[in-house]
Amino acid sequence: MAMLIAARRLSAGSALSDSLRYTSCWRFFSTSFREEKDTFGPILVPSDKLWGAQTQRSLQNFDIGGERERMPEPIIRAFGILKKCAAKVNMEYGLDRSIGKAIMQAAEEVAEGKLNDHFPLVVWQTGSGTQSNMNANEVIANRAAEILGHKRGDKHVHPNDHVNRSQSSNDTFPTVMHIAAAMELNKRLV
Repeated sequence: MAMLIAARRLSAGSALSDSLRYTSCWRFFSTSFREEKDTFGPILVPSDKLWGAQTQRSLQNFDIGGERERMPEPIIRAFGILKKCAAKVNMEYGLDRSIGKAIMQAAEEVAEGKLNDHFPLVVWQTGSGTQSNMNANEVIANRAAEILGHKRGDKHVHPNDHVNRSQSSNDTFPTVMHIAAAMELNKRLV
């Protein structure tokens, strides 16, 4: 109740009130926040979540759909498979091995469904799946940073420079769709 009262007292449009509004409506309510920065500036992200600034902005800017319209779990798991494979190849082409191994471990956790609560986005988004790709990059980067002993949001493992290295959402999302379809066909028909 105190959080609700505090949120009402905040000026409309403040970063904290926006974060409270959009995290509570998704059942991702948190009592503490960390500040993350992206090209649009600082934004508050729930401290207990692995996603970052771009996922938080997507939640705020695309307030559409609901819990039942969240990205399907097979898609999330497929992102884990793709990002793990990309990290393995990127280590062969210069990605720091300790960062690469941490990314692979974090991506495996995504592939196993252990981090599903950190994927709040709905299916209604751009055709290229940029928001979901960035959600996966941020979750994997923050989890990999934790594996290496760093804090969430400190960008020791960067979502773009490390996790998304040599990838584009124009490629990742169609690939993830194919991986998810193949996994589901195998699971349900074979």
